[in-house]
Amino acid sequence: MRRDSCKCEPLRLNRCGTASCPHVVQAPTVIAMVGLPARGKTFMSKKLTRYLNWIGIRTKAFNVGDYRRAATTEKCHDFFRADNIEAEDLRNKCALMAIDDACKFLRDGGEVAVVDATNTTRDRRKLLVELICENNNFKLFFVESICDDPEIIEANILEVKVCSPDYSGMDKTEAMQDFLQRIEHYREHYESMDYSYDKNLSFIQIFNQGERFLVNKLAGHLQSRVVYYLMNIHVLPRTIYLTRHGESQMNLQGRIGGDSDLSTRGWEYANALAKFVEQEKIPNLRVWTSEMKRTMQTAQHINAPKAHWKALNEIDAGICEGMTYEEIADKYPEEFAKRDQDKFHYRYPTGESYQDLVSRLEPVIMELERQENVMVVCHQAVARCLLAYFQDKTSEDLTYLKVPLHTVIKLTPVAYGCRVEFKYLNIEAVNTHREKPKNVSLNRSKEEALSTVPPNPAVNDVERHSPGER
Repeated sequence: MRRDSCKCEPLRLNRCGTASCPHVVQAPTVIAMVGLPARGKTFMSKKLTRYLNWIGIRTKAFNVGDYRRAATTEKCHDFFRADNIEAEDLRNKCALMAIDDACKFLRDGGEVAVVDATNTTRDRRKLLVELICENNNFKLFFVESICDDPEIIEANILEVKVCSPDYSGMDKTEAMQDFLQRIEHYREHYESMDYSYDKNLSFIQIFNQGERFLVNKLAGHLQSRVVYYLMNIHVLPRTIYLTRHGESQMNLQGRIGGDSDLSTRGWEYANALAKFVEQEKIPNLRVWTSEMKRTMQTAQHINAPKAHWKALNEIDAGICEGMTYEEIADKYPEEFAKRDQDKFHYRYPTGESYQDLVSRLEPVIMELERQENVMVVCHQAVARCLLAYFQDKTSEDLTYLKVPLHTVIKLTPVAYGCRVEFKYLNIEAVNTHREKPKNVSLNRSKEEALSTVPPNPAVNDVERHSPGER
């Protein structure tokens, strides 16, 4: 195997290679999953893709099963027998199509392609090295999931595989038996990665979904980051509760940022939130707040261990801190327009951007992945970033996600995604959500600039959030 082809790759600065997100992708990278069916490969590939996109690395997953389902309606376990030559030819063709599309994605500006397939034989992995490293000069990193715990395997099959398109409408018991036979067909020719044979390859082996790990020959910062993430995720049932602080005094004045106390209704929400937690009966709950008064006041009645994170502080509005939108439009009309043009990357003078905030929140995400049940009491911009991670939202969508006051967002990780529930606690609060205006040009009028600013509650009636607005 030629390794010299991977030593002279040009540096590619990631599109968010700034002071706020200083990572450099040394070369486009393919992450190839390895392992028998029902070992959590798709779960990991989807989470990894979501995480890398969230931190600003353009990533896309290519699931070979999707290519197979597009090419044939055959799904019985016999289709996966090694002696079914016609079926094997079709499956190989689908795998090559996925690899080809992954390489095309990287040539077109993508940074990481995740090939979600079994890749269980040395011949298949040798072909990946040839097509990806030698023919395209991309980096290649293998992620092998090894599992011999029958309880984990059975849980994976019941939760995911029997609900997949392959078994749509089929009896669960019948689907389980068919899938177990499919696994056996793969097992007959499965060759796990091994240091004595694969010592020149970069890979991580994950045993029983995180029981232990084996890492070999990491090549660069990106692979180290991927390994750190994979070593922190788990699949235990848990729930994450996300809420903004209660309404604050500065919310009532229509001002951004600051470190004010809660309003009267904000204190009502603090009491209601404590009752909500008590009614939910959440086992082993931990509560995280920012270091700002309004979040700590909101959480103070909750009977659970608390931690205060500086990383959860609201986005720093710099010279605009404590101002109303009207004041910003008057004093800094050009800055106001620039932020509307590209809200994710715009950085307040002497302050932060949403991109900076995502970078700041990465340790929070890592710790959330390690924890069981957590309630995070934070701020609008922070909540948007965290919600965008769990909902797999783009950076453009992230900055306009609606996160109303006095509402608990219940996040329940499920098979390949996250179930999201908004629970309004029936206490009135001001509306702080501003949509992107239609006119974002520098020469727009003040009226156009302020067209989507919520009515200032200091002047207008307070707007009530009803469940229908969620």
